[in-house]
Amino acid sequence: MRRHATQPEPEHAPVSMRTVILDIHLDGSMAVTIDGTPYLPPDDAAPWSRASFPQIIDHASEERTVPVRVEVHEVDGTSFTELLPARPPRPAPASEPTPKRKKQVPPALVEVTGEGFVPGEDVACCLIVSHTDATPHGAARAVLDPKQVKGAGEVMLVGRISGTVVTRSLS
Repeated sequence: MRRHATQPEPEHAPVSMRTVILDIHLDGSMAVTIDGTPYLPPDDAAPWSRASFPQIIDHASEERTVPVRVEVHEVDGTSFTELLPARPPRPAPASEPTPKRKKQVPPALVEVTGEGFVPGEDVACCLIVSHTDATPHGAARAVLDPKQVKGAGEVMLVGRISGTVVTRSLS
């Protein structure tokens, strides 16, 4: 058999709980006391009513940081009691680590240029994977995805109006 050593009582913070008493009147208004002290509605506000319950509880519980015992005394003599616990404190928002951004690599494109086209004309890019327009100075530029020209050795730019053909090597 083992003997238990006496351990000192743990130190606890004193428990504090507010008491709210709601006395309901015949007209539906309420008289409110918090810890025995009358709690009156704001000067220009209507008397407390059941709709005021959340506002009263928030005030008495210091925005739900203190537990509250609520007693409701009805006109017919019935009453009930409810205990509303305090909400656990919300943790401070943790500073989220800045996500590491991947360095954006511009797409590797193949550019093919040529001159001698009619300004604004439609220029075909042969292997014909796309079309482009000539600039106001008669130049054409096609930017192609390397997947489109994989295996091709040359690309042709063909002016649909001028008939200009420019051949460029891809290597």
